[in-house]
Amino acid sequence: MGALSRAERKRLLQLARLAIETWLDTGKSPELPGNRTSAMRQKRGCFVTLHKQGALRGCIGNLEPVKELCACVIENAINAAFRDPRFAPLGSAELPTVDIEISVLTPPRELDFQDPEALKRQLEPGKHGVILSRGGCRATFLPQVWQQLPDVETFLAHLCQKGGMPSECWKDRNTQVSVYEVDHFTSGARLL
Repeated sequence: MGALSRAERKRLLQLARLAIETWLDTGKSPELPGNRTSAMRQKRGCFVTLHKQGALRGCIGNLEPVKELCACVIENAINAAFRDPRFAPLGSAELPTVDIEISVLTPPRELDFQDPEALKRQLEPGKHGVILSRGGCRATFLPQVWQQLPDVETFLAHLCQKGGMPSECWKDRNTQVSVYEVDHFTSGARLL
């Protein structure tokens, strides 16, 4: 699964914006475009993140490759705009001010570690997205979050808390830790 071309990235960003516009106008998802490339038809995990004036405005995604990329982008754009429980649904007046970012994920791979230091050595800040799972709790941070939380221990503690787990749970070998990488790209608020 290689990186997407510049043209494919642009088309996916246009599709995400179209999905939000169509939902605002009709309450329905747009049809999948017929002229999708093979890369756009691959099953991939992806996240769609919305920013308004540099602040997070919504972020929803799928970690596992369960849908073709175009369908995943449409679904997650709508969910990020209207179903992220941290935010009120996006209004039509806001859409022109929103930047859209898409993160296309590699399949997650589980890390094997004997102790916290071994885990820390395996993580590559800025490169790895991290998934923590313990009991019925699960949380992830995209690799972009390392920009705000560059210290490994702080990053992992915040990720534990995001998932409703104790902040030190990452040190427990019973906590499952997986990593993935992303191909991420963004558009400005203007229409492409």
